[in-house]
Amino acid sequence: MEVPVYDLEGGVVRSIELPQVFSLEVRPDVIRRVYLSQLTARIQPQGRDPLAGLRTSAESWGAGHGVARVPRVKGRGYSAAGRAARAVMVVGGAKTKAPRSWKVVWERVNRKERRLAIASAIAATRSIDLVMARHRINSNLKVPIVVVDEIESVRRTSELHKFLLNLGLGEELDRCKSRFRKVRAGRGKLRGRVRQRARGPLIVYLNEVSPLKLASRNIPGVEAVPLRNLTVMHLAPGGVPGRLTIWSESSIKALEEVRAIA
Repeated sequence: MEVPVYDLEGGVVRSIELPQVFSLEVRPDVIRRVYLSQLTARIQPQGRDPLAGLRTSAESWGAGHGVARVPRVKGRGYSAAGRAARAVMVVGGAKTKAPRSWKVVWERVNRKERRLAIASAIAATRSIDLVMARHRINSNLKVPIVVVDEIESVRRTSELHKFLLNLGLGEELDRCKSRFRKVRAGRGKLRGRVRQRARGPLIVYLNEVSPLKLASRNIPGVEAVPLRNLTVMHLAPGGVPGRLTIWSESSIKALEEVRAIA
């Protein structure tokens, strides 16, 4: 399968044959499982002290005292004496089913399964139906989008934005921008999640010291990642394959070594 190679002005300069990894079968089930594995790997274990609220001599007085039969602190002559403790409904008491730090939240997967998911997510970027289900693009656009290696030397955000407009992605950029402007409804505003970020085009490049990452971070929805750090989290946000991906020509050629994954 051949795809055109675009220059920074949006014109076609030549065509290139896609590597074998793009012809693999798309496995949404494997992609979803590996996505959940990488998502849960980011969760930091947290829990409560097992003895929290229980470090007291409280014991119930029993019936016949005209008071509730909750555990009360032993002793007399000081302020805490007779105060309710230990119970879950009292101040400073124990907590019902408190979170435990030893709970296993990381869904582990095999290494071959993880590599298969990455290869399958890469193959999903060539499906125009999967891409159009996630993004607003022209149906005549050839995916994946391959660009000359000059894209890796872009330093300014305005240059990158102009390049994306030349590719005909203006409607997609407007979608990401409008989503970012909207303020989230609900409690998320109080927890630092004021705005939701839409996932727009993903740019994959080969040179790890490229300034492209800095040039793309101020465009809502656009994300740039070196090929070495490419994961299912980038290719299938939310566990749904088919993200619009822009590859540099050198990164496409480097994928020839990925055929061993299949």
